[in-house]
Amino acid sequence: MNEGARDVAYGPHPRQRMDIYVPSGGGNAQKPVVFFIYGGSWANGAKETYSFVGDALSARGFVTVIADYRLVPEVRFPVFIEDGALALRFVRDNIARSGGEPRALHVMGHSAGAYNAMMLTLDQRYLAAVGMRASDIRSTVGLSGPYDFLPFDIDVTKAAFGAARDPARTQPINFARRDAPPIFLATGSEDTTVLPRNSERLAQALKSAGAKSVSLKIYPGLGHAGTATALSRLLQWQAPTLDDVVAFLKAA
Repeated sequence: MNEGARDVAYGPHPRQRMDIYVPSGGGNAQKPVVFFIYGGSWANGAKETYSFVGDALSARGFVTVIADYRLVPEVRFPVFIEDGALALRFVRDNIARSGGEPRALHVMGHSAGAYNAMMLTLDQRYLAAVGMRASDIRSTVGLSGPYDFLPFDIDVTKAAFGAARDPARTQPINFARRDAPPIFLATGSEDTTVLPRNSERLAQALKSAGAKSVSLKIYPGLGHAGTATALSRLLQWQAPTLDDVVAFLKAA
């Protein structure tokens, strides 16, 4: 575990805590920041499980934040997105203390976390509610995310979204817009949990809307978990996900 801070509160709830990973050495210059949101069907997950992401990205020069958020069944849509917005506002206001550059905030997520990341990026209501601007997000990375999954026909989506008054407003694809920040979408060709068509359709919707920078990468032979596990030091042989993400972030 590298230097940084653990269990930093961004709200009063026990799940509103974050871990911060900082690059070792590197002088006094402020580093770009990655806010990573893990998946787990909006019902499972813990920031400690994803320490490998914090280690991988901080080793590449990014101050990396991994935050817990409230889960189903305690909450339903849109609370898990609202927690992300609250955490991101805290990061923007405080990350300079950990050597991060608040004007270089990148959002990244895997699976359900990629959904949260894309909603924070594309549906401007969530950032506005915490006093942030859409332009506060420099770029966004979505790994194996669900972005276009109506109707709610499986238990996971029924539990998280079934009570939504307007199902269309739960779908990231419906918020594709011309002024979106640079977006990198990655998935595995063998993902049977969240089908690659989610990433393909969102990429097309963004391009159709006139978004200036949209990248789509489909890794052959990779399954649902692979886009995340390939970030870890021991499993980077699975796919060049880390190199691709880092190259995108540095260019954004």
